[in-house]
Amino acid sequence: MQHDPCLRAAARAIYDAVYPSEEWTPVEFEDAEKYGTEHYRRAVEAAQTARPLFLAGHVEQPTLF
Repeated sequence: MQHDPCLRAAARAIYDAVYPSEEWTPVEFEDAEKYGTEHYRRAVEAAQTARPLFLAGHVEQPTLF
């Protein structure tokens, strides 16, 4: 994913949000990327799924209550 910095940044943001501490995953994003952990692969999959939605403008901004 080094050739696509936007996708990598999205995957990292997802990874950090979903796995915020060592309780959730024992490795930092860089190590997860290096070893291709399950957590990393799921974050990449989520980023790939979200990309077309953002590019097509189908994502609505959340409203605050």
